[in-house]
Order: sequence, then C-alpha cells, then structure tokens
Amino acid sequence: MNKTLLVAAACVAAAIVAGCASTPSAQDLDKLTLDLMKASFRDEGIAKADRLNQDLGQRACSSDKAPAEAVAKQIEAEALASIKWPAGGQYVGDWREGEKLAQNGRGMTWTDASADPKANGANCYNCHQIDKKEISYGTIGPSLWNYGKNRGVKDVADPATAAIVQYTWGKMWNSKAYAACSNMPRFGHARLLNEDQLRHVMALLLDPKSPVNQ
Repeated sequence: MNKTLLVAAACVAAAIVAGCASTPSAQDLDKLTLDLMKASFRDEGIAKADRLNQDLGQRACSSDKAPAEAVAKQIEAEALASIKWPAGGQYVGDWREGEKLAQNGRGMTWTDASADPKANGANCYNCHQIDKKEISYGTIGPSLWNYGKNRGVKDVADPATAAIVQYTWGKMWNSKAYAACSNMPRFGHARLLNEDQLRHVMALLLDPKSPVNQ
C-alpha cells in the first residue's frame, strides 16, 4: 500500500483515539477511505481500477442512510433519461436464448478475455426464481415465475400491455430509473448485455410461449 496513505491512516487513528479538536471530519474520512480503497486495487486483465469510481446513485446508496427524497428523484430521473429503447421497437427475442443467458453467470471478471457483452451471461437465477424446473435460485429479488402471465401479457405486440413491456425493458436497462437504490445490475447502462441479449431475456419473461408463463 502507498506509504503516504499508511501515514495518513495512522494519523487519523491517533487523532480519533486522542479525541483532540483536530479529529477529521466525515468528509475527510470518506476521502481517506476512498484513497485507501483505490490504493488497494490495481488493473488486472479486463477488470480495471476505475470500477471503484461511483456515480451519484452508487455514492448516495452506499451509505447506511437512504438518500434524501430529492436526491433519490434526481437519481431516478437521470437513470430514466439514460435508457436506450430497442431499435425498431423490437422488445422480444427468443426465450430459449433467454434461458441460456439466465443460467449463465460468467463475464466481467479479470480472468475473462473480453468485456464484450457477447461474452457475458445475465445470471438471473442468482437472484430470482424464474422457471419452476430450475430448483437452484436466489431470493434476493422477487420470483419471476409467471411474470408475463400474471401481468396479462398474451401478445407482446398488444398496445394494451405496452406499459409493462416498456417497464421491463427499462428495468433491465437501468434499474435505478424505478428505484434509486435498486440492487439489480444495470444491464444495458453498464454494457453488461447488448440489445439482442436483452431481447432474449425479455422473451423469457414475457413471451406467452415461454415455460415461465405456462
């Protein structure tokens, strides 16, 4: 670790223990913490240290306190504006490919050869129940079993269900558009998946022929 940072950390610790008037402010401690973190990481393969750089949503939601309402609304508004809607209004692909992506948890680690979204999976089962045939799934997120069926999607091209189709796309593109401190990966915004891959996951969730909606 950087020697200067070690000295700074030691001085801060001494000041806190001594309880003296020069005890650093919260802002000083935040800066020191960030500097210590950045000094502890390095570029390795496709994983670069710039992943430590946080945007407004990440900074505001990294606290033990929820962001102020005005900040949360700003985060959501900026996220909503960032959503790229699918070319030609084509929201749905092949649910079979969507299931493969949902099962695939690879991508974006330092051992991966490429950061191209084509090399990534969506890792959906890590957080959600989706197809009932899959018995291994996480519970961080809600169950997505019968996702489209429960929302009345009988035809993804039906204007009557356009709102839920668009919401689902937007949620996957940048989840913070609908919940400032959402834990869901921002698949499109962070370039984790490309448009075709998102279409396939959309099909898994919404296509009436998908086993998820049987």
